[in-house]
Amino acid sequence: MIESKVMSRVALACGLALLVTGGGCRSAPPSADPRLVTGWMRALYALVRAERLSPPVAARVFAYSAVALYEGLAPGSPELRSLAGQLNGLRPLPAPRPDERYDWAVVGVSAETTVVGSLFREGLPATQVAIAQLGDSQIAARRATGLSPAVRERSVAHGAALGRAILEWAATDKFAETRGLTWTPPRGRQYWVNTGEPSQYIATTLSAVSEAVTLGNPADTLALGTAAERSLIVTRPKSARIKTLAGLNPTGVTEPYWDRLRPFVLTSMDQCAPPPPVPFSEAPGSEFYRQVKAVYDTGRTLTPEQREIALYWADNPGESGTPPGHWLLIASQLVGEQHLDADRSAELFVLTTVAMADAFISCWHEKFSFSLVRPVTYIRRVIDPQWRTLIPTPPFPEYTAGHAVQSGAAAGVLTALFGDRPFADSTHVNIGRPVRRFASFRAAADEVARSRLYAGLHYPMSLSNGLAQGECIADKVMARVRTRARR
Repeated sequence: MIESKVMSRVALACGLALLVTGGGCRSAPPSADPRLVTGWMRALYALVRAERLSPPVAARVFAYSAVALYEGLAPGSPELRSLAGQLNGLRPLPAPRPDERYDWAVVGVSAETTVVGSLFREGLPATQVAIAQLGDSQIAARRATGLSPAVRERSVAHGAALGRAILEWAATDKFAETRGLTWTPPRGRQYWVNTGEPSQYIATTLSAVSEAVTLGNPADTLALGTAAERSLIVTRPKSARIKTLAGLNPTGVTEPYWDRLRPFVLTSMDQCAPPPPVPFSEAPGSEFYRQVKAVYDTGRTLTPEQREIALYWADNPGESGTPPGHWLLIASQLVGEQHLDADRSAELFVLTTVAMADAFISCWHEKFSFSLVRPVTYIRRVIDPQWRTLIPTPPFPEYTAGHAVQSGAAAGVLTALFGDRPFADSTHVNIGRPVRRFASFRAAADEVARSRLYAGLHYPMSLSNGLAQGECIADKVMARVRTRARR
């Protein structure tokens, strides 16, 4: 069905060319391959993993990258609409010249390379090589289809102009203004305190053979031209001067001012705001105590399956491409499974990542509004001084759960696009974990939320309210953003 749609589109273009010029369109390049889109989705996951970015920063990178690729492809599609005027602050973008011919795949790659290269400008040398190599290889593939040098150069130039305009838009989201701001935590037994230790997030190297994350991998160099998503070296500690790609600091605090960033779709933090957490109390029998006891009792009686679920969805920075990266790879798997063309793949990319980016802004607003104590601190003070979590507690407050909010948002978008359907997730096959199968996207999001209870990191209320918060964000995104001319 997809193939016939593409063929009919090509036939229509050829017919128009015949009427207008008297000639055919034998020289017209083929439509963009959807692997052009999935190649960037997978590469971004790997780059975020290699740079050990925090989940909020990763989500921002994914969203701006998706907008760049989408806007590069959209003008060449009869179905896709520009997001200018739809996403907050995004003004009309540079328009192509109506009397000139462009290769929209090259435009998209050029815009993507421009934006991703800038977002990772403080990255490791291997990161810069990987970005350049991917962009060059994709443009070379288009050149091999018979693309003329003039069209190629024109398309590269237009894509770069689009990319620069998107970077100018990104520069106004207040990300830069939040770099280096100090945060003073509130004091009191109900408030979060960091329990992180440097040893919990050791710099790692990704195996160039298996993608396994190992400690002390002997590979410590990377020759130019050999970069790939499976060969990114990350053992070198980052400089403290790096601001845009600072690695996660387990003994500090992660992005306490993230809610100052401009959302992509939400218009205020009141939209999709969850109810407040139940009142703090250390009294046995209180509702808050029952929330804590649920975490404690679950952790003491974990089944092997519950333990596997907790580890499968951990997605710790440095060991993975972060939680939003996990859903990004789920989306990339759906491209092949659903036989999507490049246009639909770009639409999937942008809607999913924009929803997750807003999910982190909304979630972080709640986290630092309440600064709620984590279970590990409460349990050690009140119930069991020796209690340990299955997974290290991340360096930010408890309520609401980031895993739940962003999973609710991602699952909501995927359900809107594909319906309530089963799917399989093979994200972690390359590091030895089996494929997991789900009855629906929302069933997967529910498992993600439960994984944080099994890990000992979140109260039940943070998970249920977080899922609802994320689903609300997905609804807002799908209601406001009109990616298709006919939807």
